[in-house]
Amino acid sequence: MARILLAEDDDSLRSFLARALERAGHEVVSCADGDAAVGALDEGPYDLLLTDIVMPGADGIEVAREAGARQPDLRIMFITGFAAVALTAAQTAPQAKVLSKPVHLRDLVAEVERMVAA
Repeated sequence: MARILLAEDDDSLRSFLARALERAGHEVVSCADGDAAVGALDEGPYDLLLTDIVMPGADGIEVAREAGARQPDLRIMFITGFAAVALTAAQTAPQAKVLSKPVHLRDLVAEVERMVAA
């Protein structure tokens, strides 16, 4: 079981992602925006940060930078619907995984399992 910090501003997607990950046996701390995610870092440590990139407040890249500074071994996975933003994320955190929206819950859970096992 992994402890996952989830940051996603779309309420329904955040709910679907959290439920799928919880059903797979993970503990999920969900945040509705980047600022809330940065605040939730104090509740760590986490095994994985799963964050949208484009969000109100701190964007996902800022959240990943702050999370990495506080917990250098944290695994990071970005989800985004914007290809250009995905490239920026990959350059910012080369060890991170970037998934494009729409993402199938089955595929997301499988990627999370791979990252946590690595």
